[in-house]
Amino acid sequence: LCFFFLLILGTGSSILSALQDLFWLSKSKVEKQLQIISVLQWVLTFLIMGVACTLILMYILCTDCWAIGALYLAWLVFDWNTPKKGGRRSQWVRNWAIWRYFRDYFPIRLVKTHNLLTTRNYIFGYHPHGIMGLGAFCNFSTEATGVSQKFPGIRPYLATLAGNFRMPILRDYLMSGGICPVNRDSIDYILSKNGSGNAIIIVVGGAAESLNCTPGKNSVTLKNRKGFVKLALRHGADLVPVYSFGENEVYKQVIFEEGSWGRWVQKKFQKHIGFAPCIFHGRGLFSSNTWGLLPYSKPITTVVGEPITIPKIDNPSQKEVDFYHSIYVDSLIKLFDKYKSKFGLPETEVLEVN
Repeated sequence: LCFFFLLILGTGSSILSALQDLFWLSKSKVEKQLQIISVLQWVLTFLIMGVACTLILMYILCTDCWAIGALYLAWLVFDWNTPKKGGRRSQWVRNWAIWRYFRDYFPIRLVKTHNLLTTRNYIFGYHPHGIMGLGAFCNFSTEATGVSQKFPGIRPYLATLAGNFRMPILRDYLMSGGICPVNRDSIDYILSKNGSGNAIIIVVGGAAESLNCTPGKNSVTLKNRKGFVKLALRHGADLVPVYSFGENEVYKQVIFEEGSWGRWVQKKFQKHIGFAPCIFHGRGLFSSNTWGLLPYSKPITTVVGEPITIPKIDNPSQKEVDFYHSIYVDSLIKLFDKYKSKFGLPETEVLEVN
């Protein structure tokens, strides 16, 4: 337990020093193990923390400690709308040492191409989704890659499924990183009642895009995704294309063909629950040659493109939405083409826009 808190709260040098004293391991081996532990805890958080905390709370309510559960439920009711009002970010949590080990496992890198004005608000379109959006989380919900230093005065808010904020403990953990629900109420509040210098990161392709992500494939679900453009127009928030090279490389997935029973099940889940169950695997905990839940340690480089100036139109027409959507798509393709060879892709590689 003491080791876990040291991993989260301590500095990198203090953790390495403590472990080397305990186990006489080389510095490189200790660092690698810390990186694996850091990524594993996040993967388990992503997959099971919400359900686990809900079950634990229900269990506590059936024990002699029911009063603790009741107090938390009362707090939950009182605090229910906080996620819709910008959340409750914690710079302390965003700066935990564990996120730096998380970053170095892949490694993950954030590339700035243009300055962002603090007098404007922004909607970042993040592509592609990947299986878990690892680059989006590390770059914008932690300070591991220096987002606040690269974009001084800009407050990033990573938007994710609203259902996550109905789960005890998980909701507070997500809010501490500056994560908010990807719904209209939350986005409207941040862009209209929270001043300027806000940047909402929306993984535009969502669950539909995650179903097609696989190593070696660069495709985005964007042609019919125009809601984020309409939101930008309603609030006069500039659009910023973001492409994360390597996001699709860290997991291998079983892709079901259109019309198959597997794709039918995935689409039903997506429609009624909001996420699509994927059959995927990474590497094992003790060996990269075995299957497991750990992602493969492949580089992820997230490039933040040039902002597109968007006018404020209270009730934009479909023609206006289509116009700025086409500008956004062109900007994303240009961003991909400009940096693809720099980050390991051949010049002939084409971004597929679906």
